[in-house]
Amino acid sequence: MKVTKDTLIGDVLDFNVETAKFFFEIGMHCLGCPHSRGESIADACQVHGTDADALVAKLNAFLGE
Repeated sequence: MKVTKDTLIGDVLDFNVETAKFFFEIGMHCLGCPHSRGESIADACQVHGTDADALVAKLNAFLGE
């Protein structure tokens, strides 16, 4: 899976649940919320005041291992 800022959080979690740790690290603790699962990484990072590019890079590095 190649993650982009437009990728939905739910799609990333469905692909590999272990990615949740990266969302938790930046304060996204609401991953079970139906709204958050349908939210893009860019939108979630904007709401949480975090860098979407950095999160995407971490996710892709992890998933590429």
